[in-house]
Amino acid sequence: MHAPNTGLSVGEADSTFERFLDALPDAIVGVKRAGTIVIANQQAAALFGYPRGQLVGQPVELLVPDRFKQRHPGLRDGYFSEPRTRPMGSGVELYAVRKDGTEFPVEISLSTIETKDGTVATAAIRDISARAEGDREQSLVEELNQARRLESVGQLAGGIAHDFNNLLGVILNAAQFVADELEPGSPAHDDVEEIQRSAERAAALTRQLLIFSRREVAMLEVLDLGEVIAGLENLLHRALGERVELETMSAKDLAPIEIDPGQLEQVLVNLSVNARDAMPEGGRLIIEAENAVLDEEFTGSHPSTKPGAYVRLKVSDTGTGMDEEALQRAYEPFFTTKAEGKGTGLGLATVYGIVTSAGGRIDLYSELGMGTTVKVHLPAAEVDPGALKPRAESAPTARGQVVLVVEDESDVRRMAERILTHGGYSVIGVGRGAEALEICSDPRQAIDLVLTDVIMPEMLGTELIEKVTPLRPGLPVLFMSGYSHAVLAPETLAERPGARFIEKPFSRENLLRTVAATLNVESDGDDGGESAPS
Repeated sequence: MHAPNTGLSVGEADSTFERFLDALPDAIVGVKRAGTIVIANQQAAALFGYPRGQLVGQPVELLVPDRFKQRHPGLRDGYFSEPRTRPMGSGVELYAVRKDGTEFPVEISLSTIETKDGTVATAAIRDISARAEGDREQSLVEELNQARRLESVGQLAGGIAHDFNNLLGVILNAAQFVADELEPGSPAHDDVEEIQRSAERAAALTRQLLIFSRREVAMLEVLDLGEVIAGLENLLHRALGERVELETMSAKDLAPIEIDPGQLEQVLVNLSVNARDAMPEGGRLIIEAENAVLDEEFTGSHPSTKPGAYVRLKVSDTGTGMDEEALQRAYEPFFTTKAEGKGTGLGLATVYGIVTSAGGRIDLYSELGMGTTVKVHLPAAEVDPGALKPRAESAPTARGQVVLVVEDESDVRRMAERILTHGGYSVIGVGRGAEALEICSDPRQAIDLVLTDVIMPEMLGTELIEKVTPLRPGLPVLFMSGYSHAVLAPETLAERPGARFIEKPFSRENLLRTVAATLNVESDGDDGGESAPS
């Protein structure tokens, strides 16, 4: 007896077919419509860790990871309803599981053969663990290289911005003093106001550079992201205009996050404005907030991210989208796809700085013509949200308290002295920590508060206060700087009860209000100052 058209007997044909399957380099598994394995070559047995006899007759779901088992029968039924050939390497992300429970990535090509018992789907299965590991390592290298590039740019931008801030502080406050002397409504008064507005815009841009470079002072508070989004809705509606439909969705059980509220608002505004500019003809913007867990599988591929509980902010638009080049450069400061004069290129760079400084991560998903989705993950805080403190409208009047101002930049020092003197304080100004220490060492000199810059030559402000504390225990201290508390030796600041910060450049009202708060001067409202972060 011979098999038809082969010249071989049935037994010889079966033996030849079996040898042919075993000679193939890939694991071969044949499955009937009901999901039963009817073919398995030696490579399949070796790949999955089963004797060949234990594979045949078993449901194919035996080789499917638990997380996919529930929906696999539906996918199988769909394939048998419309059989088609799927070549190896078709880009579909697939996984299989061995007898010992280990899961591994695979590529699978599919085809069908007709038998007397019906259609059999045949799968050639290839273990791509080594390739996936290589891709993972390449991804890690690319992520680290991007982080280094951004860090280098950030250091340069931050150094320039910090020096520029001192100049802006002088311009802003000098303009305010000039405005006080001019008749409201006069041409000169209007010109001075224009100077102030321009300086304030420059200060806002400088602040974005400092945020990006992680040198901007962060005043941390425990917040509910959903409440922040709700509080910004009216502002966002105005910023987006009538052509853009805004939809917000927040989970009811959002975990709290710890972040500077002003910086969080900056993230939301920057992402929303970017989305608006990508929808010149109008469109839809969706802002979502939900809890998320980043597991070790995810963080293993993203070395800058720690596993744990997060709050996810997702901002999606129906705009023009970005090509691959724009995606690669999206976080670079001053890079923009907008027309000349329409953008600074600091929007996403600022968001990147804020999010990474808060211990979070940001991911962009975009294609040309398909819109953009930005996913921000911020670490969940392990404390209950605190209430925001109301701020006083104006600073209370001083009663001649003595303030020692320590600032190496003479222009900034003179401006602070002038503001405090006009505010009713007695002021002693020095340019070096050693001079301040000498004054504090004199028991005959009354001092009610030290206002000191942090980054100074020869002696840092934190070092000065460490030396002053034994001489004058409990002396109120107000630090001023544009650098983040990570640069400012936070352990030293946290040990100083009542120490506060003020960010450069500061306005006259802000300085007077924060000095009063540090001195615990009575006022109609809350002091509005910021405590030193711990």
